[in-house]
Amino acid sequence: MQDAKRICCKKLKLTLLHCRTMSSVTVEVVSRKAILGEGPHWDEVENVLYFVDIKGKEVRRYDPSSKTETAVKIDEGTISLVVPVHGQKDKFIISVGRNISVLTWDGKSEKPSNLETIAEVDDEEGKRENRLNDGKADPSGRLWAGTMGYESGPNMFTQKNGALFSLTKSRTISKHISGITCSNGLAWTQDNKTMYYIDSLTYKVEAYDFDIEKGIPTNRRTAFDFKANSIEGLPDGMTIDSNGKLWVACFDGHQVIQVDPENGKLLQRFPLPSPKITSVVFGGPNLDELYVTSASMDLSPDELAKYPTAGCTYHIKGINAKGLPMNRVKM
Repeated sequence: MQDAKRICCKKLKLTLLHCRTMSSVTVEVVSRKAILGEGPHWDEVENVLYFVDIKGKEVRRYDPSSKTETAVKIDEGTISLVVPVHGQKDKFIISVGRNISVLTWDGKSEKPSNLETIAEVDDEEGKRENRLNDGKADPSGRLWAGTMGYESGPNMFTQKNGALFSLTKSRTISKHISGITCSNGLAWTQDNKTMYYIDSLTYKVEAYDFDIEKGIPTNRRTAFDFKANSIEGLPDGMTIDSNGKLWVACFDGHQVIQVDPENGKLLQRFPLPSPKITSVVFGGPNLDELYVTSASMDLSPDELAKYPTAGCTYHIKGINAKGLPMNRVKM
């Protein structure tokens, strides 16, 4: 595995020299393959990365200080998000299918110490084949997560069958946005007045006015349009930097892009050697590095041979940007 990492890093550097990014950018592979890697969360307390393999039903932990990866298997269903619980050691909020659960895990064991379901969404006729897909905590510690419709084939979902939900400290579920096809990336501005959200099949990043006290998004408008900017693929996971610019993973687009949500303009492209880039988060001691998840599913044998690191997590340095600390769920 170490030899494979070194080979991949060398190839990536040569590719990046010919893109719009700075020549000082470096990329390395830091995980084994996932079927559908997603949900990266940088824990600045432990200085480790948590992420998931949705279809592999795993929560993973990568420690850059030792360059080791551990994982816990959750047999009960697909796992699309992992967020540590504020003030509670070894406690995480995860999704399991349509359920929101509390996972107790020491970060090393192959099996969880405990798994408690605390809420369920989309429990109604015609929606029970939905699943949760991506989620984060807002700056108040409230969890946000959305659902997606049944996937009958690659990028073929039951249309407008999902919704975006929030979970309060009292474990109350609220539905905020209906008619969602594939719920994805979330981000909030530093002043807590704007929430950004992605429903992938709209090919847009949407902005909402946000009431942090009540947890209510209003006044929907387009912040960035993939089709208007000729961006290949679907918008997937995203994060925000300290200057208010968004970093968006491009599923079936081979890249992460940096965009300005104030004027809807593309700023930079960061190409990667995997077609299916799923999400992105700032990490590292100074929050000036990127961790990017990807998927290996639905690739042909020829594509897997062409993209041998598809499904791995990438670590990017030299991006000349800094992120914001991620929020923990408060319960």
